[in-house]
Amino acid sequence: MTDHAPLVAAIDCGTNSIKVLVGRRRDDGTLDVVLRDSRVVRLGQGVDRTGRLADEALERTFAAIDELGATIRDHGVDPARTRFCATSATRDASNAAVFAEGVRRRLGVEPEVLSGDEEAALVFAGAIAAQSPMPPEPVLVVDIGGGSTEVVLGEGEDRHSISMDIGSVRLHERHLHSDPPTAEEVAACVADIDEHLDSCGVPLDRARTAVGTSGTIKTLACGVLHLATYDRDSFDRAVLSNADTSAFVDRLVAMTVEERRALPYMHPGRADVIGAGALIWSGILARVPVPDHVVSEADILHGIAAAIS
Repeated sequence: MTDHAPLVAAIDCGTNSIKVLVGRRRDDGTLDVVLRDSRVVRLGQGVDRTGRLADEALERTFAAIDELGATIRDHGVDPARTRFCATSATRDASNAAVFAEGVRRRLGVEPEVLSGDEEAALVFAGAIAAQSPMPPEPVLVVDIGGGSTEVVLGEGEDRHSISMDIGSVRLHERHLHSDPPTAEEVAACVADIDEHLDSCGVPLDRARTAVGTSGTIKTLACGVLHLATYDRDSFDRAVLSNADTSAFVDRLVAMTVEERRALPYMHPGRADVIGAGALIWSGILARVPVPDHVVSEADILHGIAAAIS
């Protein structure tokens, strides 16, 4: 690694959480991570219903940006090498300009609102860069966010990708109103997921390797592995059985929010909505022809960071 390579900062502001990665590129193009941090802010609160970012959601998110921005400055990252990317909730919001101005004022950088295609490409690039050696192709990479789910099937330079408007926050607000959700609510959520997967256009049945990233999938991995804490070193690159994961999803969905919060690896800000995200992952795994999947700590942040010059 070049010790004097400049630090870069990548920020991913999604529907449920805002995440930051500070690192520097090694000579071989891979990333040396110096810092990784996140906050659950629920920026997309109510966006599916109202079409706008709620005032209290903006306040939470701006407070988190203030904290994370201070951390980035403390590490001496040049604002010119800081990239702020916003995704599903901001794409859908009528008052996105208010959010963008707040980001500029706090960080001194221009926020980018990624299209679904751009988001999917960065998810794939980030996850694949961390796979060594390259697993059997075609490789399916999945990122389940709060407002959208990115699905990319790649083989060589060939890509099939889509960003679907289904995510943990969006589907929770749309379908899972009881605690725990009723069988009818779960069935409606699953039907919504299946409708999107049926029409997604990505040939999931061609995958020879499945790679899952995002907070939902990593938290599920902690449950399948019976971890005592959210331990990145323990789940990164773990190969998990699809059947074991789907069985855990069924148990998780049937829990109350308080029961989920009591799980030692569960972020309290994810406990209410993770059931919907888990159902998305289970639905995708049911359609791939391989019996297991890889969990990747590397995600969209790595893709964003790699593209900073």
